[in-house]
Amino acid sequence: MQTLQQLLDKYAESHQNKTNKIIHYFCVPAIFFSVVGLLMSIPSGLITSATGITDPLYANWGVVFLIPVLVFYIRLSLKMTVLILSFSILCILGNYQLSLQFSLLQASIVIFVIAWIIQFYGHKIEGKKPSFLDDVKFLMVGPAWILDHIFKSKN
Repeated sequence: MQTLQQLLDKYAESHQNKTNKIIHYFCVPAIFFSVVGLLMSIPSGLITSATGITDPLYANWGVVFLIPVLVFYIRLSLKMTVLILSFSILCILGNYQLSLQFSLLQASIVIFVIAWIIQFYGHKIEGKKPSFLDDVKFLMVGPAWILDHIFKSKN
């Protein structure tokens, strides 16, 4: 298994252009946020009946989805796992608040589509294809790459 630093270095190869980097600093978190929102939009009756938890802040598919995500990261780095967990909690809280004002499903779809369009534009500027087209795990590395740059954490 590759180390976190190896994955970050490989991801960085297709993210050298300053404009593309800036685009990714905004769009990768937006995509992560929107995916959590999309998952939280799925009716949670099964979760509620299985756990007895009725609060939609806790009993939702976004929370369930984040469990294997955190397992992926903990195998790479405890520090990155804590950062991803912190960001994930913010995403859950943010999406919950968004759901109180708007259709969470519609808002998440709009954010998701716009962020991906802008990201592909960034790769057009870069002149390199997105890393995940070679290996899907780079969809998970993107958020870590952003957090690594923000917090300058080395696994």
